Amino acid sequence: MTTTIAADAVRTALPRRGVSCTQLNNGLWRITRDSGQVLGYVEHIENGALPRFQAKRLASTGRSFVAAGEFWSFDDAVDCLRFS
Repeated sequence: MTTTIAADAVRTALPRRGVSCTQLNNGLWRITRDSGQVLGYVEHIENGALPRFQAKRLASTGRSFVAAGEFWSFDDAVDCLRFS
């Protein structure tokens, strides 16, 4: 059921100029600029009936991820990556 909630939250996400969201699997999206630059990833977090989304960036070592924030909406998670 949570996958459906996450999918519904993303389906209603606001379109953004210059940013693309590519779904990689049921709970993970890659966020890129139109130029192809990867800004980070947004992951759906299981949290009962409420959707939660974690914005992540690739660490400078390129071997792990660093959490940029946790949000109630997919839009807010994308904006975190877009504006930071």
